[in-house]
Amino acid sequence: MNRTDAFVERAAKQAESPAENHAAPQQPEAAIGVALPHESAALHVSGEATYTDDIAELQGTLHAALGLSRHAHARIVSMDLDAVKKAPGVIAVLTAEDIPGENNCGPVLHDDPILAVNEVLYLGQPVFAVIAESHELARRAAALAKSDDVIRYEPLNAILTPADAKAAKQFVLPPLHLKRGDPDAKIAAAPNRIRGTFEVGGQEQFYLEGQVAYAVPKEMDGMLVYSSTQHPSEMQQVVAHMLDWPAHNVVCECRRMGGGFGGKESQSALFACVASLAAKLLRRPVKLRADRDDDFMITGKRHDAIYEYEAGFDDNGRILGARVEIALRAGYSADLSGAVATRAVCHFDNAYYLSDVDIVALCCKTNTQSNTAFRGFGGPQGALVMEVMLDSIARQLNHDPLDVRLANYYGIAERDTTPYGQRVEDNIIAALTDDLLDSSDYRARRAAIAEFNAKSPVLKRGLAFSPVKFGISFNVPFLNQAGALVHVYKDGSVLVNHGGTEMGQGLNTKVAQVVANEFGLPLSRVRVSATDTSKIANTSATAASTGSDLNGKAAEAAARTIRARLAELVAKQLGGNAGDVRFANGEVTVNGGAMPFDQLVGAAYLARVQLWSDGFYATPKVHWDAKTLTGHPFYYFAYGAAVSEVVIDTLTGEWKLLRADVLHDAGQSINPAIDLGQVEGGFIQGMGWLTTEELWWSRDGRLMTHAPSTYKIPAVNDTPAAFHVRLYQNPNAEPTVFRSKAVGEPPLLLPFSVFLAIRDAIAAAVPSAQHAPMLRAPATPEAILDALDALHAQSASEPASAQGTSKEATTSDTNA
Repeated sequence: MNRTDAFVERAAKQAESPAENHAAPQQPEAAIGVALPHESAALHVSGEATYTDDIAELQGTLHAALGLSRHAHARIVSMDLDAVKKAPGVIAVLTAEDIPGENNCGPVLHDDPILAVNEVLYLGQPVFAVIAESHELARRAAALAKSDDVIRYEPLNAILTPADAKAAKQFVLPPLHLKRGDPDAKIAAAPNRIRGTFEVGGQEQFYLEGQVAYAVPKEMDGMLVYSSTQHPSEMQQVVAHMLDWPAHNVVCECRRMGGGFGGKESQSALFACVASLAAKLLRRPVKLRADRDDDFMITGKRHDAIYEYEAGFDDNGRILGARVEIALRAGYSADLSGAVATRAVCHFDNAYYLSDVDIVALCCKTNTQSNTAFRGFGGPQGALVMEVMLDSIARQLNHDPLDVRLANYYGIAERDTTPYGQRVEDNIIAALTDDLLDSSDYRARRAAIAEFNAKSPVLKRGLAFSPVKFGISFNVPFLNQAGALVHVYKDGSVLVNHGGTEMGQGLNTKVAQVVANEFGLPLSRVRVSATDTSKIANTSATAASTGSDLNGKAAEAAARTIRARLAELVAKQLGGNAGDVRFANGEVTVNGGAMPFDQLVGAAYLARVQLWSDGFYATPKVHWDAKTLTGHPFYYFAYGAAVSEVVIDTLTGEWKLLRADVLHDAGQSINPAIDLGQVEGGFIQGMGWLTTEELWWSRDGRLMTHAPSTYKIPAVNDTPAAFHVRLYQNPNAEPTVFRSKAVGEPPLLLPFSVFLAIRDAIAAAVPSAQHAPMLRAPATPEAILDALDALHAQSASEPASAQGTSKEATTSDTNA
């Protein structure tokens, strides 16, 4: 046994323990519902996995690099690229004038130029492309863009923050407004009220594999584009539009990505377009691989947001009326901001019923990178402010925040409809919460922490619980469709192609498990090929946690068509009815007789039975009215909850996560090992967003956190020593594949509990303070010290008689 085989065997054994985390196998050799290794695990650990940059370069391959703007907003006065063209190794320098078709890579609106024309709208915007003999020579030549002798600019006024954009009424899209009931009246009549502001930062996707595209010209004006992208069909379309070609001239292929997290849904287009443009004009293969610094400077992030909120509530903390304004930083263009804002609006309620509510979302236009999709896609930004608000309500009432959350849960029939009109069916949040509170020993630990804090003057501990209810589906209905193609070869082996993309999340593994299960085969008999627009056309992005739902059902449909044909044949040969045929353990049985699967396939070929089929799936029930912001945008909801315990140093602002207990609803898991990995990874990534990953821009609009040296993602030692993660056993009420649920995005909301636990620890440091800590996110040590200072100042300014008795509270959690 070699090292790779040994690793896979150990991984499989570890994934199968503890047993309570896994759905029971259907059969001794079940391919579905069991913890099987990722289909590329051996390749990942051995370094043999082929990513786009690993594809063997064809003879004559050239390399591209981008010349970037030096101003956040400026008019291009003149551009003299002679020095760039004369740089060593340079073959060509391309500008927007060289684009034969549309100079646009925006996914929705045509407001996102591939290369800037006349005006630059953010610092780092691509202005020209250098094509050279090597990657290094191309980068060196592109760096000449920093010289005034190459490009002369006339600086213009730049808006750099969402607050300034909101004040100037600069938006990339019209505001979204959803209102139900009469929240103003309910807030005014409530016995208690709260109002405040809050701020959460953005987040860099920081995929391990950066943006990269490799374009190879083909005969008859054809182009093969290898792209590290979550959306091959969109890459095909934007490249075709740019080259003024029909879509069938362009094929986009992606075998795997080294991470995406939303950053390769729309923003891989610029890189695919530039490489393809150069390949078309020079008739040579061209690769464009962005260096990490350039990747940071060019591409968009998670939308940061500032909030203004107000709520009225009763003495138990139940919300009677609520109002919120969410101002998102969109950046210089629309990109996917409209859909992100819509999803934020639809997740403001999180797990709580709101009878009377007013929600406004603004897509603020700033002279910064155009923000884009990121794991959660607006859902985290929408739900976070609700959790902060409930935490503040609890502290104003001097209640345990857990009890306030329980009081606001969706529940009985008259409290089961979301603000956008969708009923919350199969609501398991209460039962899941009870399970987690019991396993985490929440109540006893809260008492123990209070005792610790009373005796510890410097170190303070905090404990917090937070739930999640996350809607699954694209909120644009037509995107909820997928296709697949299944081939059964004469030897009984199976090849699957589908429209989803593999980015490490295990999509190909799950789809292969689904097909293997349909044929009753071990997973080793099924192979998934690279995603390819010439195989499956008009696909949606692998996003919105829909990859397994959509592509799994499409592959299942294709496999079932073939299985039905085989069942008819074997029923004729062995007797019995086709409906009684069973496929399991590599055999086909009916009427007491059995036949090996490969033998049946061979007989089917000789009998001229079709051994391939396509499959298609469209998610049912989903509909949405974009004008009224009402409808049924989600096929189902995924639920989860987490309890986190932290300790902070009140002198330095340093903190550490001591323990996290996580329980997540993955339905009936297709692969518990992969799903547990997604929950754990999502939790740590979300924790990074809320605690360590701080993006900041200089006064001239330069992103200063543009490398690992200045941008702090969580490391392995940020994972708590006590990290208890379980899957909640709950078959999906909807007929998804194996009754499973999506698990990619929802877990990212679970570390709200970490942020709230830090708030809890800060509050313990100043027990005399009347209001909640004014802590912004990310809760860096500086932010923690600022919150402690503010809480001390607030406590000192409040008369002792007023502490804990106010009917109305005002909080501000923004970064001044």
